[in-house]
This record gives sequence, structure tokens and C-alpha cells, in this order.
Amino acid sequence: MPAATRSKKSARKPAAKAASGVARKDTAPKVPAWHVAPDKTRAWKRLTALAKRGRALDLRAAFKKDRTRGTRFSAEALGIHLDYSKNLVDGDIVDALVALAKECGVAKHAKAMFAGEAINITENRAVLHAALRAPKGSVMKVDGENVVPHVHAVLDRMAAFADAVRNGAWRGHTGKKIAAVVNIGIGGSDLGPVMAYEALKDFTRRDIDCRYVSNIDGEDFYEKTRDLDPETTLFVVSSKTFTTIETMTNAQTARAWALAKLKDRAAVARHFVAVSTNAEEVAKFGIDTANMFGFWDWVGGRYSMDSAIGLSTMIAIGPAAFHELLAGFRDMDEHFRTAPAKKNLPYLLALLGLWNRDFLGFETVAVLPYCQYLHRFSAYLQQLEMESNGKRVQLDGSPCRWQTSPVIWGEPGTNGQHAFYQMIHQGTSPVPCDFLAFAKPLHDVGSTETGMHHDILLANLFAQGEALAFGKTAAEVRAEGTPEWLVPHRTFPGNRPSNTLLCEQLSPRMLGRLVALYEHKTFVQGSIWRVNSFDQWGVELGKVLAKRIIPELSGARPAKAAHDSSTSALIARYRAWRGR
Repeated sequence: MPAATRSKKSARKPAAKAASGVARKDTAPKVPAWHVAPDKTRAWKRLTALAKRGRALDLRAAFKKDRTRGTRFSAEALGIHLDYSKNLVDGDIVDALVALAKECGVAKHAKAMFAGEAINITENRAVLHAALRAPKGSVMKVDGENVVPHVHAVLDRMAAFADAVRNGAWRGHTGKKIAAVVNIGIGGSDLGPVMAYEALKDFTRRDIDCRYVSNIDGEDFYEKTRDLDPETTLFVVSSKTFTTIETMTNAQTARAWALAKLKDRAAVARHFVAVSTNAEEVAKFGIDTANMFGFWDWVGGRYSMDSAIGLSTMIAIGPAAFHELLAGFRDMDEHFRTAPAKKNLPYLLALLGLWNRDFLGFETVAVLPYCQYLHRFSAYLQQLEMESNGKRVQLDGSPCRWQTSPVIWGEPGTNGQHAFYQMIHQGTSPVPCDFLAFAKPLHDVGSTETGMHHDILLANLFAQGEALAFGKTAAEVRAEGTPEWLVPHRTFPGNRPSNTLLCEQLSPRMLGRLVALYEHKTFVQGSIWRVNSFDQWGVELGKVLAKRIIPELSGARPAKAAHDSSTSALIARYRAWRGR
């Protein structure tokens, strides 16, 4: 019998302090003295002075002057080669950025995080997602307790359940094998798992179809289930509190959808499992709490794809591959902890991004994977970076005097080249880019008259970085015989910064390394910006207001509530068109 079916009593509460709301403190926590505001440092003042040089730096001239620039401004680790030579930096600027991280106490902050200290000060919680991928036998403590054994206990239960689904031992209520797994979640309970599933699709069991429902829009649920059979469908309901309105509305719809055919309410226990810590609500829903997989309040939602939230991922790729994914995370954790800043990939990405945001004034970053499997990677990073660092106040509650998170966006290449690259090349607002690709494809398709698919793909990536950096001068355009009136239209300004991350090959382990790379990049930037990267109070107000408005839309008569004239008119128009 798989461990997932252990006794209800032992499954009700995961060990090591499960989430139970925010611990209240009546007095503001003290910010460590070493956690200084960045604009109070010598390095910030130095960078402010260097910004004029950065804005005036000409990449054509810089590469011509220094023939080693392409290798000098690069770093490599764990099968990832980072070329940052096309940024508007020189040696002095890089040195000043590294000094900024040191003066802002980033290394001390990271040490406190890995030590399990409550660095999420507004919620009085530790931030220890690194423990989710720690090897057995290691020690990572929260409140004096080693949490690693609890993590592996959950991983072992997940593996037993995933194997049971994959090998047919776990069957639906009518005895049929599971053919489809539908993860119901939102935010961190959706973006990570769906990104990982799409990224690792080549490593999945193709006879088990994994789908993801997140949007409260009923069309999402309809389209994801319209061709599925309730007898062979398993739902994974992912909600730490089991009260998230979008997730639970979709879960209740899923239960009604399943029971419309299965009839017997006992079937819920064979077609639904939970990733949650609220055993009472899970049981009330009809899920056997023996099939509830927990995690802890020191795991933030957007840092949780390698926790039980990854159950659908484990079912898709299998426990062995999932452990390879965890090993990749762990590789990057150790690199981040031990590598010197100038060779440390998360540090470098973070510092270059901060330079572009705070000193050069660039407001967005395009993440452009030249790999179709990573077509959801940019969307995943949107939550990771913007929800983490999209803050306007410092740890002590005072306003930030500097810019924080840029807008993260992007699409896979080469599709984006035929959509928004025009603006990147010739628009009025320069956009720093992260190009991401793999030297070895998983499927080397071709050859055609124009060449192997992968060679063409990578040629486009290298060409885009080159074109953004060096552009095309008016003189070069004229030399081609272009009429004078057309010259301005065909001139490319260049000097548009980019990073290129060229990796060896996509695999579960490499994906883990890449995700952890951006996790730690986000940490470094948030640490320097002196914001709490691990809360998200900004999402609360809209949720509260939505709960007030729901009965005004669905009731027989609109409730009397005070709204502005715009909101009141919209509610009235909606009710009229719905015949209410």
C-alpha cells in the first residue's frame, strides 16, 4: 500500500509548523543594522557618478578597444554560460556593483535565510525554500527544529502516490486507470507546476495527460475538461489554506462535474487529492486526508514548485526525474552560497538588472527563451520577480527612494521576432533582454535547404544580441544604396543591453538550476532594494473588494453598497445584460 494511504490521524498535520496564518507582532521588528539602505552606501554614490559613463558607453567602440570583452565579461557554472558583455558596463561599474552588494549586506542576508531566521519580517516567518531540495541527512533548522526529515517524509509520500498513479495501482472509483491529471490552483500553485510540465514535457508519461486550471473564468475549466472522462480523471487541488476563492470555486465545479457521472459521493476520495495544510477543510470537501500532501509556512507560494505543489510534476515525470529537478535547485543553491560575486551567476544577473533599473532608468526586462519547451518561463518569472520585489516601502516601512522591480515580460524566440522585436530594436524605450537557449536540442530536427532547425534557431538568437548591441549606422545604410529619405527608417541605434544564457541541454536538473538562478537573482535585488521579497500584501485589497461585490452581481436584488460612480454603473450594466 502506498504511503499516501497512511492513517488519517498521521496525515492531518504535517510536522514542522504548518501554515496557520500570519503571526502577529504588536511592535515592528528591528531591521538588522547591516541591512543598510542602498542610497546610503559609498557604492551607490559611486554608481550614480558612473551612470553618466554607462549611458555614454558605445558598445561598438568598447568591443573594438577590448578584443577580449566577450570573454572577460562572462561567467560559467553548472553548464550555464552567462555572457553579459553586451551590457552598458565596464570594469569600474562591475566593481562598484559588487561593492554595493557587499555594503548592503547581501551575503549576511543570505546566510540568515539559509539559517532559517525569520527574514520575512512582516509575517514573522522563515524563508527556507532551499530546505525543499536539501539532501537527506542534511540539517536546516526553523525554530530550532531540523525540517529536512519532514521534507523528505512528504517527498516519499509523494513518490509512493505518483508511482501508484503511473503504474495503475491507484485507480478511479470504477476501477479504471487514471489517464488525466488536472491540477487546480492559482499563482504559485499553478505557474510553477505548469511551467515545469511544459518545460519537461519530453520527460513525461504521454499516456497521462496533465492539465492546469487556474483562472476563475469558467471557460478555463470548461476547455480543460470538455474532452475528459470523470472515470479516468484525477484532480489535484492545490491550496495551502483550502480557502482561496478561485481555487476552491474551480474545485467545487470539478467535484460537481465528476459526480454528475460518478454519482456516488464516495468517488471524490478516489478522484481528488489535496496539497494543503487545512485538514478540516480538506475532509469537509470529501478528500481523504490520508491523501493530503502538506507543506509549511516557511515556503512562499512562488517558491513552492519543488514542494508538494509539484505533485502533478512528479506524476508527469516520475519520482526519479523529480529528484533530478531538486538536485538542480540544490546545485544552484550551493553555487549561490559559495561562489565569489564576480563569478556568481545570481549575483551577476541581479546586479546588472539593478544597474539597468536604478541607474540607467530602464523600466522593463524581456526574458526571451529560444526554446519552445520554455514558453511558460517568462510568465513564471513575472510572479517570481514582480510579486517578490514589486514593493514601494522598505523593511522598516519607510518609502523606497529608488526604483524596485522592473516589468518582466517575454515570449519564445523566434516567434517574438515577428511580434515585438521591432520595438526592442527601434523603439523609443530601450528594453534590456535575457536571451536563453540550449546548445544541444532534445530533438535535432532537419535538415532542410536552409539548415538544421536548431542551427537556424541559435543563429537567430546570436544575431538578435549582436543587432541590439551594435545596430546599423546611417553610413552603413547609405553604403547599401538606400535612398536618403529611407535612411532614418533603416537605421538601428544599437547600444541596447542584453544577457545571453547559453546552457548545455534542457533536462530536469538544468531546469532546477535555471529556476533557482532566478530565485536567487530576485533575492539579491530585493536585499539591495531593502524590501521584503517574501510577502505580497498588494494582492489582498482586490480580493477583499471582490468578495463584497460578488453578492451585488449574483443576488436577486443588488445589495446596497457604497461605490464610486464608475463601479456602480458597471455593476448595473452587468446585471442588466444578465437579466437580473
